[in-house]
Amino acid sequence: MTVPQDLHEWVSFEDPEEDRTWLFDVTFLTSAWTCIFGRGCKGVLTEDFSEAVQGCCSYGAHFTGPDDIGHTEAMAERLTPHQWQHHEAGRRLGITQTNDDGEVTTLLVDDACVFLNRPGFDGAGLGCAFHHAAEANGQRHLDVMPEVCWQLPLRRVDETDDHGHVTSTVREWKRRDWGEGGHDFHWWCTDEPDGFGGHGPVYRELADELRVMVGEVAYDLLAAHLDARTRRNGTEVYLPHPAVRRA
Repeated sequence: MTVPQDLHEWVSFEDPEEDRTWLFDVTFLTSAWTCIFGRGCKGVLTEDFSEAVQGCCSYGAHFTGPDDIGHTEAMAERLTPHQWQHHEAGRRLGITQTNDDGEVTTLLVDDACVFLNRPGFDGAGLGCAFHHAAEANGQRHLDVMPEVCWQLPLRRVDETDDHGHVTSTVREWKRRDWGEGGHDFHWWCTDEPDGFGGHGPVYRELADELRVMVGEVAYDLLAAHLDARTRRNGTEVYLPHPAVRRA
């Protein structure tokens, strides 16, 4: 029998407060994945584009709906020219555009998101302008960024059955989640060992993001289970992530 390469371990439990089952990707959430933007990230184009330092910002942020757009527009109003390289363009053109598929995204400037500060910017530095603003104001980046930006590489998928019961799956963001183009990426961070050099498990390192995605109750149940399991065994015994196993 052939063992599948993309083998993951999962845990599920019923939500104590609503008609919902939670299903969590334990393999990813206990891995040492960490964002390596500007530290070896090769970007999400069809070839290695490390020198551009665009990370996964090349296509702009796809909004989840009107509330996400409105929140991002409000946060953009607070950005200063020091924090935001394309401040003038964003003010003049607006921060959104509609692509050929009718999807609303952040505006693209020079083939990347309008909020991405590029190499050579003399202001706050490389990376997302919202990150710099959050740091300057003592905020969490997830409170100021478009939803998809702070969620990556986490993904929550809700499915409702014929009886109204919801199954919510929390897992890593895979190539397929980008649409057909995702399979053409030269590189994607959850596929390669380069992205798994963090100092702690994802469920702890991204605790704030997970708490917002699933709520305090579900997160505390998940974290308590994973903490207890680690203590009980005295060592990390979780199924290693496929990207690490193949390294």
